[in-house]
Amino acid sequence: MSDEAIVPAADTAPTGPERRDLASRESGDCRGMLRFVVDHERRLVPDLAGRLPGRGFWVESNAQSVAQAVKRRAFDRQAGGTVAVPADLPALLERLLVQRCLDAIGLARRAGELISGFDQVAAVLATGAPGVLLEASDAAVHGRQKLRAKQGEGPVVDHFTRTELGRALGRDAVVHAWIKNGRLATRLTTDAAKLDGFRHRAPSVGAGGVDEQQGT
Repeated sequence: MSDEAIVPAADTAPTGPERRDLASRESGDCRGMLRFVVDHERRLVPDLAGRLPGRGFWVESNAQSVAQAVKRRAFDRQAGGTVAVPADLPALLERLLVQRCLDAIGLARRAGELISGFDQVAAVLATGAPGVLLEASDAAVHGRQKLRAKQGEGPVVDHFTRTELGRALGRDAVVHAWIKNGRLATRLTTDAAKLDGFRHRAPSVGAGGVDEQQGT
């Protein structure tokens, strides 16, 4: 299936443009899918930003669907010939999505749209300002619960360890942070949702997690 949009049925609620998943062969909202193109050397190239030229091939954003598409040689079939697929494509996609998310976090810091530290995040959440709550996957449950209660129904991104968050922000470790609503926050939540299919969100942790006052 190319990039040509599938028109939803008249009785469905409008979402994003629909594309056909190569693995399931069913159509769905492209915002939950990953786009691929084939370059001039017939190599499969992930197009996570959705900007590369050429015919696009779409797969639901999870490791199982990607592995199934590779196993069924769906890319070869749709591209009309053999396509060189990167080894362990699901693992590659996880790494690329992680890097996109961390890049967005770093850009938010440089743009002055991010704050970090338990007390600082708690203070901005108390004002009701809309934004994305970031918490390390190895944060202690007590601090996590406190900030999530203040965040309410707002988005939470908790896919990354304190070391990963720290690296994105130029520090040794970051446990809690917050990004105000805007283009970068939207990019982060979109990519984090896609990452859900490859890296599970953090489970609740007990006393062994990082204390909420540690890190920044």
